[in-house]
Amino acid sequence: NDQEWVDWSIPALKPRTGDVLPVSEAIHEINDIFQRIGFTRVRYPEVDWDWYAFEGLNMPKNHPARDEWETFFVNAPTNEVKGKVVLTPHTSNGQVREMERLNSQPPIRMINIARCYRRQQDTTHTQMFHQFEGLVVDTDITIQHLKGTLDFFAQQFYGPGTKSRIRPFHFQFTEPSFEVDFSCHV
Repeated sequence: NDQEWVDWSIPALKPRTGDVLPVSEAIHEINDIFQRIGFTRVRYPEVDWDWYAFEGLNMPKNHPARDEWETFFVNAPTNEVKGKVVLTPHTSNGQVREMERLNSQPPIRMINIARCYRRQQDTTHTQMFHQFEGLVVDTDITIQHLKGTLDFFAQQFYGPGTKSRIRPFHFQFTEPSFEVDFSCHV
């Protein structure tokens, strides 16, 4: 007989079953980097009250970010104190909730990594994206601490020798603001 004998009772080899998604991998790596320098990862709702997304961040009712063309408002009952329900357009609702949770008592060193939702969509933007931000509240904190944190992150995430640059910039939704650049890491 030309056919090779096969023992069908032997267990089969288990097929490879996927990998970690690149976004999940990046979130884990970013979290690990910031934990090494004393930050705590917090998680807050992606569907939240208008108060946490805007009011608590001093964005008045007529602020451009609160426009229906910018923000997804959820068709849900309005709370008399906290307003409408929104899909979070940024991760800053976590800052308000963390300061509320800790009664604004320093030190606060948090990082929030979450999905955000905005109504803008074009070739470089989708309506859902991931964002991360940190918050440090303490005594004797300066912009130099921010610069050092960004340099540490850049070198850990993108590799040794990567530099960061911060420069004043006007963003319609935050003031004062900085634009952050990293040197080419490719």
